Amino acid sequence: MNKTIFRFLALVAVLAGINWLASVFFFRLDMTSDQRYTISDATKQMLENLDRNVQVNVYLSGDFPPGFKRLETATREMLDEFKTYSNGKLSFQFSDPSSAPNEETRNKQYQNLIDRGLTPTNLHATDPDGKRTEKIIFPGAIVQADTLSVPVQLLKGNKGSGPDEQLNQSVEGIEFELSSAIRLLANAERKKVGLIVSHTQVAPGRLSDLIATIQQSYDVFLDMNNPASYDGLDAILILKPDSAFSDDEKYKIDQYVVNGGSAMFFVDGAKVDSVSLEGTYAQPLDLNLNDLFFKWGVRLNTNLVKDINCAQILLNVGTMGDKPEIKPLPWRFYPVLNNLGNHPVTRNINAVYTRFLSSVDTVGGTAGIKKTPLLMTSAYTQIVTTPALVGYNEARKQPEPTEYNNGIKMAGVLLEGSFSSLFQNRILPSDPRSTTFKATGEPGKVVIFSDGDIAVNDVDYKRGAPLPLGYDRVTGLTFGNKDLIINALDYLTDANGLINTRNKQVSIRELDKIEIQENRKFWQGLNLLAPLLVILILGALQHYARKRKFA
Repeated sequence: MNKTIFRFLALVAVLAGINWLASVFFFRLDMTSDQRYTISDATKQMLENLDRNVQVNVYLSGDFPPGFKRLETATREMLDEFKTYSNGKLSFQFSDPSSAPNEETRNKQYQNLIDRGLTPTNLHATDPDGKRTEKIIFPGAIVQADTLSVPVQLLKGNKGSGPDEQLNQSVEGIEFELSSAIRLLANAERKKVGLIVSHTQVAPGRLSDLIATIQQSYDVFLDMNNPASYDGLDAILILKPDSAFSDDEKYKIDQYVVNGGSAMFFVDGAKVDSVSLEGTYAQPLDLNLNDLFFKWGVRLNTNLVKDINCAQILLNVGTMGDKPEIKPLPWRFYPVLNNLGNHPVTRNINAVYTRFLSSVDTVGGTAGIKKTPLLMTSAYTQIVTTPALVGYNEARKQPEPTEYNNGIKMAGVLLEGSFSSLFQNRILPSDPRSTTFKATGEPGKVVIFSDGDIAVNDVDYKRGAPLPLGYDRVTGLTFGNKDLIINALDYLTDANGLINTRNKQVSIRELDKIEIQENRKFWQGLNLLAPLLVILILGALQHYARKRKFA
């Protein structure tokens, strides 16, 4: 009896010791091959430093097909990890907005979520018996801290991919989407971004969606009243310039980058003022930045790229009775870029919509600068040398495949490293700028996109309201322009590397659908009976062992 009590007390002491050690020395072990349950150090640091309570309300709950159920499960598991590292500052709950007592209440809930920024998805599903069902779901969450809230879309990814692949891309992006929203609410210090718009004739309304989106996360300054330098800014964006920069302005950009600043350019190589049916000449555009780009290892070409993979325009192709017949036709001067670089900025984003795209090349002689392609065309391109005639009537013609043989062209490139000044050996000692001039400096980052329209939104002229950036009024689709720009801006300004969580890869391990369909009853029975059989075998072995020992 005393021995039994001693063993019991020893067991209690061991368990208490293990619990104490677990509370002092915290660790978690991820045994998956793709580390799907491991969150980045940047996310852990952000969660550990939370200074306020954060509530996450997820509306992805209910009876879903396996793909959406996997997205729900992955979101729940990720939030469990977040909660573990947040020191009690983060809580979450899942709810189904469709589970309302009546239709009126359900519709009010739907409208409330839409007003708060979540986008519904019309889910079509087929159950194993072949019955099709249709349901409105909200694959998203609302992250709230104090009185502020941020909507998070969980269903994202490249819409050119299949449904299963897009859901898998959404699973891969859960950590980034949730951590970005939490950082937006918890980050007391906002980065400063300068927008250079003094050289563009684009109407303010056509830049409004970009500016409004950037303002959610950054403090935005427009041209900074033409300052002597851009010191104090974490990044500058040069938006679709159509007039040349002066040497003094170029010097400010040069010194800003040399001193470790980050810059993003949305520039055109050719200028197309307007297009008519018969045609308008596209002219080379000289922004007085070519020598600066060349110093950095990039050449912006003064051409236009026509791509078989393109957007559509509405064109009058004839008359139907006494009315014009308007049809959407492929317009190869509007390439749709779905050839994306292997980088966190472009990973799993949707295709990018462009207009009158030029090509950009990299050149040698820039040691210490890493060049990463971000955007590329398809392999079926044709290069048009400017000046060139551009007319809408060309959309009526069927393209000849032999004419589109110029291969893949680059439309966006990331430059990283220590940049050398273009003005090296040009600044004389007597020049007042010589006291602050630097020939080489701190590591910086530059992104160059060879189409200014990537950052320009369209306008609904009937309502007089801007359309979302990347929205195509012909198809009603919204392309990935906004995600591209925000990801690039986050990469330029994110010192902690939170954007690198977009590199996470989760492997798809699909079941054989034909095998499941043909032998569904067998596999269901096996999954039901096999565990019971294993328990019976283990029980019989234990009974046999005890019988031999004590009989």
